[in-house]
Amino acid sequence: MEVTVNQKKHVLEDACSVKQMLSMLLPATTTGFAVAVNQNIISKSDWHLHVLRQGDQVLLIKATQGG
Repeated sequence: MEVTVNQKKHVLEDACSVKQMLSMLLPATTTGFAVAVNQNIISKSDWHLHVLRQGDQVLLIKATQGG
C-alpha cells in the first residue's frame, strides 16, 4: 500500500495503523508531534486504531518552541 507522508511516497504493509507507520518511519525517541491524515488531525490516543488506506495523505507536524 502506498501513502504519502510529508509529501514523500512510502510503501507500507496492508492494514497499517498510524502507530505502526510511525514505528516504521521514525526513530523510537521521536516525540512532540501531531499527525493529520487527509487533513484530519488524529488524536494520539487513536493512533493505534486509525488504519491507513491506499493513497492517504499523512502530515507529521513537529511541535516547536518560540515566542
